[in-house]
Amino acid sequence: MASLLHVEVDETVFLRVTHSNLSHFAADVRFSLQSTIESVKEKLWRKTGTSVDSMSLQLYDDAGQKVCDLSDNQRPLGFYSPRDGYRLHIIDLDPSSVTAGGWLEDTSAVEKYTISEEAYDKLGFTFRKFKEKMAPQMSTANEDNVKDDYEDLAVAIKVGDRCQVEPGEKRGVVKFVGRAETLPPGFWIGVQYDEPLGKHDGIVKGKRYFDCPPLHGAMVRPDKVKVGDYPERDPFEEDEI
Repeated sequence: MASLLHVEVDETVFLRVTHSNLSHFAADVRFSLQSTIESVKEKLWRKTGTSVDSMSLQLYDDAGQKVCDLSDNQRPLGFYSPRDGYRLHIIDLDPSSVTAGGWLEDTSAVEKYTISEEAYDKLGFTFRKFKEKMAPQMSTANEDNVKDDYEDLAVAIKVGDRCQVEPGEKRGVVKFVGRAETLPPGFWIGVQYDEPLGKHDGIVKGKRYFDCPPLHGAMVRPDKVKVGDYPERDPFEEDEI
C-alpha cells in the first residue's frame, strides 16, 4: 500500500520593523509564524542593539492601529495573528541602552573642524578651486548626461514587463518608464514588487507615478532592472528568521 508523505509547512509573514529610539530605522523582515517571541527578540537584538530583556514588542495593523502587545516570550509569533504589511514596533526599556536618546543617529554633538574663508583661500589646492577650473567642462558633460542618462537601457523596458531588481533579486512588474519630475534627471523605472519590499504606493515626493499597494512601490534606475520570465516566488522558499 502506498504511503502518504506528510510535509509540514512553516508559514511566514512579512512585517515592517521600527524602533522607539531609532527614528530613521525601518526594515521589512520575513518571520516564521512558528518562532517564539523570545526568538524574534533575539534576531531583532542583532539588528538593533536592544537587548532581549530590555525589549518590548507591539504589533500594529496596516492602518496604523495598535493590535496588541507581544508580551509572552514563549508564545509563537503566529499566536498574535500578524499579517503581511503589519508593523512590529520595538520599545527599548533600558534608559542606558546604546540606542537611548537617539544619539546613534544624531551627529549634531560631533565637534566639526572649521576654517575661515581667508585661510581657506590661501591654501594652494582646494576642492573649490578645482570646481572653478572644471566648471565649464562639467557643465557641458552634465547636459549630455541629463539628455541620455539611462535612456539606452530604458527603451528595452516596457510597462507590464515582469522584472527582477538588484540588489536583492526583488521581483515584480514594471509600472512606469520615463523621466520623473520629482527625482534627479534621467530615466526611472517604477516597479510594483510582489512583496512589501518597497517604500511607497507609487507616490514619490507628492506626485503619483503609478498605483500599487503600500510598501510595494519603488523607483529605480534602469541599470538595476532585468526584464524577462520572472514569476512570483513561493514565499516559503525565502530566507526567514
